[in-house]
Amino acid sequence: MDGLPNESKPVWKESLDMTQHKALSKDHKTDVVIVGGGITGVTAAYLLTKTGTNVTLIDAGHLVKGTTLHTTAKVTAQHNLIYDELIKHFNYQIARGYFEANKDAMNLFEQIIQDEQISCDWETHDAYLFSTSGEYANKIETEYQAYQNLNINGKVTESIPFNIEIENALYMKDQYQFNPTKYLSKLVKVIQEKGVTIFENTVAVNVESNDNSATVMTREGHKIEANYVLSCSHFPFYEGKGLYSGKLHAERAYVIAFQNDDPYPGGMYLSVDQPTMSIRKAMINNKEYILFSGESHKVGQGKNLHKHYLNLKRSKEQIFGNQPIEYRWSTQDLVTLDKLPYVGPVTKDEPRVLIATGYRKWGMTNSTAAAKLMVDKVLGKSNPYEEVYKPSRFNADPSLKKFFVENFDLTKHLLKGKLEFPKNKVSDLNKGEATTFLMNGQRKGAFKDEDDTVYIVDTTCTHAGCEVNWNDAENTWDCPCHGSRYSFKGEVIEGPAERDLKNYDFSMLDLLKKDESGY
Repeated sequence: MDGLPNESKPVWKESLDMTQHKALSKDHKTDVVIVGGGITGVTAAYLLTKTGTNVTLIDAGHLVKGTTLHTTAKVTAQHNLIYDELIKHFNYQIARGYFEANKDAMNLFEQIIQDEQISCDWETHDAYLFSTSGEYANKIETEYQAYQNLNINGKVTESIPFNIEIENALYMKDQYQFNPTKYLSKLVKVIQEKGVTIFENTVAVNVESNDNSATVMTREGHKIEANYVLSCSHFPFYEGKGLYSGKLHAERAYVIAFQNDDPYPGGMYLSVDQPTMSIRKAMINNKEYILFSGESHKVGQGKNLHKHYLNLKRSKEQIFGNQPIEYRWSTQDLVTLDKLPYVGPVTKDEPRVLIATGYRKWGMTNSTAAAKLMVDKVLGKSNPYEEVYKPSRFNADPSLKKFFVENFDLTKHLLKGKLEFPKNKVSDLNKGEATTFLMNGQRKGAFKDEDDTVYIVDTTCTHAGCEVNWNDAENTWDCPCHGSRYSFKGEVIEGPAERDLKNYDFSMLDLLKKDESGY
């Protein structure tokens, strides 16, 4: 009724061509075990197999169906307003290194596409940052100065080819976009042919490491012994003593896709104002679509999240018109304290366990740079970007302040959930609605589907004990502390949680009776 598709579905799902793989059923031994079957893990597996390394790749669900499936797939070194900030908070070398790392990642993308003859709609586009207000226009000018200081090829302009009044814009020449599922569907077939062992539906829960090896422990009790473990699972499934739960926060954003009446003028666009909006085109089933995204917020925080889709729809209609929206989906990204990803040894004491996380919405180039860096570590080769990405860095400005802010925010939401006394009744639910309620004095969540079936879950997140909140935009239970997400049935969709929410099998009649008794 609101002009949005009923189902949340990324456009990239249309071109996903993956075979199913069995789960790990016994102990296993390999040279390198990679945990996480997105672009980081698959790329690392590909690079390692080219060196003759024996690789095993595991995923808690299915390959390519996590964060990578939900991206907008811009392959660029223009990562919002970042370079002036990096110069000020770090130095010229780190800022330039970050640019070079992402530029090298784009080159590696092109090399892999050429070597393996992958058809994935790889296109060259200029990338634009634009401002619609005077305040942010000044930030565009400051970022341009950083470009000049870092010798980045960028220019300022006063217009973009859309019905948007802007103050100014900054563009970076010759960046890229592509179809991530076409790319990875082919790359997974390549690594299988090269001998990579793949296990799906295999949940890694812990690591035991020593000077000579590292062993992944799975939820079913099976072990994978290796020389190295690469954690490529979005949020690290294993933190060691790295305190990553306190050094990362999760953000969601929303995407709609529609066919446009006019030919696309080229370019990829991102506003620097709040709320942000992002624009790019994509070819899906031989039809040209515009991907329009934005409305970012922390996971599990806020109410009536469906409003973010409606806000996007209104903005889209002002700029492009009333074309029907055919796809909608949301993205989830992890942000570090200082906005640079963590890539490298999980701690100084565990050099055989490597992590890659915190891409801050720019996972295409950062994931590829991370894969190359981790592979170099495994092979004992130096990598010029180790200092840029090293997880052990901790700077007083801004890291120390943000560490306390993030953990205060975590504590606030932990206590808020525990002290909340919900009073809604399950009997009041309409189809497609959810509520929290008290049962035996404990907070529970209830969702009623279109068939009048009610699903009851314990709302305590299985990761760190925070209370999850209902996300009406995606029909999920989301944790405000570390970004874990669960289906309305309580099944884990997004980590770091490894176990499902406890669920209860009550009939609607039983619940109504309990509500009338005061539950």
